[in-house]
Amino acid sequence: MTDTPGAVALDEIDRAILRLLARDATMPLTAIAPAVGLSATPCWKRIKRLEESGVILGRVALLSPERLGYPVSAFVSVEAADHSVEWLRRFADVVATMPQIVGAWRMSGDVDYLLHVMTPDIPAYDAFYRRLISAVPMRNVSSRFAMERMKSAPPPI
Repeated sequence: MTDTPGAVALDEIDRAILRLLARDATMPLTAIAPAVGLSATPCWKRIKRLEESGVILGRVALLSPERLGYPVSAFVSVEAADHSVEWLRRFADVVATMPQIVGAWRMSGDVDYLLHVMTPDIPAYDAFYRRLISAVPMRNVSSRFAMERMKSAPPPI
């Protein structure tokens, strides 16, 4: 259990279920239950509780960006032009409508926002960049291109 506000109390069986599902969300209940030492019904009830409490946000397939034609991965740092509610609303709207942005975080420190952007190539990234900077005034935008994905994992469970 954690003292983090909003965190859900989990026991070792819950954590074992989550580790299994994080590795393979298609794993059937008939395989999960014995692996965690439960029968099917109590295991199913725990999974439902984890879904209803928001611990399990959804079950997705992990896709290969490279095989789908999106080998360019950039991390874009954005410094806001101002910190008004209106600017933030406009920026959030722009982020929501640009499918190239696959992750977005509001940051602390010298950068206000960090965007994870995927595109098929550098010219496509340049087109994305031009649309982004014309959509909302920004003080500074800086891009860093990933050379290699070294690790991608779910949160520690």
